[in-house]
Amino acid sequence: MSCSGSLRCPFPKFREACQLALGYGTPRRAARLAAVVGTLLVLINQWEAVVAAASMDWMKVALTYCVPYMVSTYTSVSKDLYLRREAEAAEQSVHEEAQKTRFQEDPS
Repeated sequence: MSCSGSLRCPFPKFREACQLALGYGTPRRAARLAAVVGTLLVLINQWEAVVAAASMDWMKVALTYCVPYMVSTYTSVSKDLYLRREAEAAEQSVHEEAQKTRFQEDPS
């Protein structure tokens, strides 16, 4: 299903958010952050298993890395969406101001 012409895309913000989440360096930044924060959290939460005093719960380890990845991705996407909306609003404001100025200069 294409979103062109007069048809509106049913989820334009979702599509834009997905594009931002999968591109523009977001995955790389989120992975780096998840590696650092996830490792610290694994050391805190699985310390007994790290020092061989207990068994490692690998599901918890995987989730421990996933959570900071998803939080970082969400934060990055929401910031990018906000900045895009602000830029669009500023562009619209400039366009409206130019139209007012043009109308005032040319009263014919």
